[in-house]
Amino acid sequence: MNILIRVDSSNLIGSGHLMRCLTMAEQQRNNGATVTFVCRNLEGNLSGLVQEKSFNLILLPNEDENNNLTGYSKWLTVPQEQDAVETVDVIKKIGPVHQVVVDSYAIDETWEKMIRPYTDEIFVIDDLANRHHDCDVLLDQNFYLNKEERYAGLVPDNCRLLLGPKYALFRDEFYKAKQKMKLREGQLRNILVFYGGVDATDETSKAIKALTRLKSNGELADVQITIVVGASNIRKDDIAILCQKAGFNYLCQVNNMATLMSEADLMLGAGGTTTWERCFLGVPAIVTAVAENQLKVCEDCAKVGVINYLAYWDKVTIDDIYQAVRKFTDSEMSIAMQKKMSQLFD
Repeated sequence: MNILIRVDSSNLIGSGHLMRCLTMAEQQRNNGATVTFVCRNLEGNLSGLVQEKSFNLILLPNEDENNNLTGYSKWLTVPQEQDAVETVDVIKKIGPVHQVVVDSYAIDETWEKMIRPYTDEIFVIDDLANRHHDCDVLLDQNFYLNKEERYAGLVPDNCRLLLGPKYALFRDEFYKAKQKMKLREGQLRNILVFYGGVDATDETSKAIKALTRLKSNGELADVQITIVVGASNIRKDDIAILCQKAGFNYLCQVNNMATLMSEADLMLGAGGTTTWERCFLGVPAIVTAVAENQLKVCEDCAKVGVINYLAYWDKVTIDDIYQAVRKFTDSEMSIAMQKKMSQLFD
């Protein structure tokens, strides 16, 4: 069975879309499928990870800036009609495709209708709920208080909707880590900082400076602090220097994130796909939204008590992070948040 996955990563898009598609691809390969990734050769892309995992990879050319494209459409660098034609050409070369998986905010029913004649099933991964899709299955693994209503009128009547964190895509390492994980008792011994593979707004540096203040005044004297960045983080060298000065552990492009999370008593991070990995492992978190599509998710998660949400990145200061971390020296706050997170996956 052939499966084609159309997804991109770049300095602008981030790594979350590609990482969750890699997770799906691993699961499908374990079920006997042959998986081919189609990615555009964008600046700062992580398509090399696809090859490292030994999946087939077709790179579409990166086009010059098109001033006629606006919003998320800019992410493709071409009109989605052209992208669909190029993807169909790939399908014709690799043979019959049972399923096409698409994970892109720049693609909607226009692209999907052009692909429809060349596959048995279209599987969309989305969380914006802001455009029409012509798909057979739609997965939105995010938590929203109104999740049952968001896609009304946006998908065909026969579309199967997979909504909420109970459908979240987790790599095998997270299931293994959860089995081995010890119950947290609320004491703060280990803080993990990870704002995604790109961290375009440099939240990591803010966090380091806030934690350095807490270390210097003795409030985190016995707490181990680990900073993780992605290989595509353009400030990774500067962050490494900050960590060295502060005495923090610095890691770049790790392959044991589940283990690091399971050992953490508190995480500082963004409101993207890592949110569900944190919640799955029950890691209390202080969260900053780093993209507009994260705002509603963060707000709704905060309302039910599964994260400590600060604000959109441009409103979050070093002092905000400083004050938020201080609150987690209270074990009762940490324990309460863990209980709330476990309910997401019932």
